[in-house]
Amino acid sequence: MRSTGDWDLNCDLGEGEPWARTRALLRQVTSANVACGEHAGDALTMERVVVKAKALGVHLGAHPGVAGAFGRGEVNLTPGQLQTLVLQQAGALDLLARRQGSRLHHIKLHGALYHAVEHDEALGRAYVEAVARWFPKARIYARAGGWVLTLAREAGVAAWAEGFIDRAYRVDGQLVPRTQDGAVLTRTRDITERLREWRQTGGWKSLDGSWVAVPARTLCLHGDTPGAVSLARAIRRAMDR
Repeated sequence: MRSTGDWDLNCDLGEGEPWARTRALLRQVTSANVACGEHAGDALTMERVVVKAKALGVHLGAHPGVAGAFGRGEVNLTPGQLQTLVLQQAGALDLLARRQGSRLHHIKLHGALYHAVEHDEALGRAYVEAVARWFPKARIYARAGGWVLTLAREAGVAAWAEGFIDRAYRVDGQLVPRTQDGAVLTRTRDITERLREWRQTGGWKSLDGSWVAVPARTLCLHGDTPGAVSLARAIRRAMDR
């Protein structure tokens, strides 16, 4: 594993982006969240990312999601259905990883599912139980300040708090919906300034200018954010200083 001190930069990959972008991002990030075939991805893509991530010393994570609307639509799952989804999708990536002599470092839910387990206690508990039962050596990546982190720690499941370096925040620590203007940050200057502020204060400004705490162990840059490769390089340069 590349030496990165106590920080981690993760990225959602294998979601249909060009392979050249996947490779370029893998050279900059320290964790990859790999789409597991439902909201995006397929077995061939998953295997290619597994192989490349291992070669580059990048943490391998499963990124389960729901079908339809790129996994950002409505979630209509029972707790049992959620557990089956996690088992099937993360299990598929885990199988491919083991065949390459690798293993799952973490699990991070995608899109609407990521937020659903924060707002529905039964789903949140089911998610944590699924990880504890079937992937006991994997960490959960979940929103800094969120409910899932509390559930994971209560259950003895390792969890890393996550901040979104390229997403606008509300003052309550929630993400600004993608449908709202300004929800996605794409300018290098804005993101490097946010990174500087976070390293100094442990938080950054919300969309309305108020300061919000982001006690994160890992930061996410989305692979489909415009200019993601250039942004990842800028973040990496700043973090390595």
